[in-house]
Amino acid sequence: MHIGIPAETREYERRVAATPETVKKYVSMGHKVSVQSGAGTSASYPDEAYASAGAQLVNAQTAFGADLVLKVQTPTDSEIPLLKRGAVVVGMLEPFDVENSSKLATAGVTAFALEAAPRTTRAQSLDVLSSQANIAGYKAVLLAADLYPRFMPMLMTAAGTVKAARVLILGAGVAGLQAIATAKRLGAVIEASDVRPAVKEQIESLGAKFLDVPYETDEEREAAQGVGGYARPMPPSWLARQSALVHERAKQADVIITTALIPGRPAPTLITVDTVRAMKPGSVLIDLAAGRGGEYEGRRGGNCPLTEADKVVIRHGVTVAGYTNLASMVASDASALYARNLLDFMKLILTSEGALNIDLADDIIAATLITRDGSLLRKAA
Repeated sequence: MHIGIPAETREYERRVAATPETVKKYVSMGHKVSVQSGAGTSASYPDEAYASAGAQLVNAQTAFGADLVLKVQTPTDSEIPLLKRGAVVVGMLEPFDVENSSKLATAGVTAFALEAAPRTTRAQSLDVLSSQANIAGYKAVLLAADLYPRFMPMLMTAAGTVKAARVLILGAGVAGLQAIATAKRLGAVIEASDVRPAVKEQIESLGAKFLDVPYETDEEREAAQGVGGYARPMPPSWLARQSALVHERAKQADVIITTALIPGRPAPTLITVDTVRAMKPGSVLIDLAAGRGGEYEGRRGGNCPLTEADKVVIRHGVTVAGYTNLASMVASDASALYARNLLDFMKLILTSEGALNIDLADDIIAATLITRDGSLLRKAA
């Protein structure tokens, strides 16, 4: 099998879909690997390392013209024509974007969107959302520490005592839990909230206080259980009580990190404009859902309507950061983890002889396959 690794061209993207480590493994399995020159440079993987691992250094057209193309982000409109009909494309291909999937189907490629992999034990090694969200949660805290005009830990000095920063983390998925752990290492006092009661123990085990919003109806309890490892939209009654509690705790917080995303839906609003107005001057909000929230003043916000995608703005004395690709800011390790995710997925669709084998009886393959032979398999967003 001829495997192509193109360079990523989208703005703010520094990751690469294969590292010298995984290229060496593909070559040892008998595959021909073509890496676009410079594809790994931004992630600190030079061309020489790929060549030493057995890859051929090629141009974009050759990399995209391979039988199997590995990507980080979905191909752009200018890249799709470079794919040959019948090729296989694997990456984070935005499975809920039907327009994008339709373009891949029209191009005649077989496309696997790894974000759609089920949250099962068997799929953990190829769970790209978790591997990248883990990095995003870590980086979010470091960015907050950089933007916050005070210390994170408590300090006792000859000049007086500095209080520890109070950090509020909303959403305790992979990113949120890593944010808790990182903030704890920096000495902050942490509170965290999530709609799922099952994460309370995880939150508290990492040293944070769980903000508990009791469930008053069976509908609320059922929604709180989530589905497939993800949170579900909660009933308005529960959201109103959570919003009131978050508002009160946000007024005391120095740093807020929001991580709430629901696949296929706009990100929920967790921090309202009124809440931002009530926050302390100099406090910081890091919104990991930037650009994926509802419409506000002609643009899409995040978990806060005031968030602007890929910008750091000051609103009502609060610094609001809307970075949309935090994992790319840790490009080397993010690429290493992502490349291993892809390698484990390749083992499901390639035989030991190197032939393509798409077994739809496999739940992981069936869930991630979005186009095949010109047909769009995921019909609705």
